[in-house]
Amino acid sequence: MMAGSHIALGAAAWFAAAPRLGLPALDPAMLGLAVCGALLPDIDHPKSWMGKRLRPVSTLLAAVFGHRGMTHSLVAVAGCALLMLRQEVPLAISAPLVVGYLSHLAADLVTPGGLRLAWPLRGTYALPICRTGSAFEPLVVAVMLSWAWGSTPARPDLGAGLRATGICRVLGPSLPAVCPPGASAGAAAGAPPRAPDAAAAWQQLRRSGEVLLARHIPGAAR
Repeated sequence: MMAGSHIALGAAAWFAAAPRLGLPALDPAMLGLAVCGALLPDIDHPKSWMGKRLRPVSTLLAAVFGHRGMTHSLVAVAGCALLMLRQEVPLAISAPLVVGYLSHLAADLVTPGGLRLAWPLRGTYALPICRTGSAFEPLVVAVMLSWAWGSTPARPDLGAGLRATGICRVLGPSLPAVCPPGASAGAAAGAPPRAPDAAAAWQQLRRSGEVLLARHIPGAAR
């Protein structure tokens, strides 16, 4: 899937998982780690959003393992499990990274390219629901977001969480469902923020992310 979809799904996965782990779903740092984890598997693709920022590491990984190789396999899943079990790594760091990472694998699993779960074997596993970048992808993302939001035990204020990350300062006019007029002033005065429509907020966040990626990094993908 495209980078914008992975960002949205990584954050949504964290909203659903955090309460079950006893962690705050709206903590800006943890939300940022979940988004980072959701982009991390594509470090094996030099032209991906993460790969472009971590060269020459991504170039080396692509040459040795190929795209959707080790970083998209059960080897990576085992690495995630080991990270969660390491007591010296705080759960507040390992949990959002792992949740975001696994959300990426789940999203790629529903594309025709699938995952080489048994890497280094060549067999590919997939539930080919949509192609990366297709017009059908936003619908699949919306369905996944709706499921994640519906499975959240305690519904957090999505807008408040995103505003806490400072996103309204950058994308305010593009995200009216998250950043309504006067939201910053109301927050400063202590007024409770208006709860946005979750589905609309995520759709606008994803579209805005993809527009910014396309504008500044032509061809940014996966």
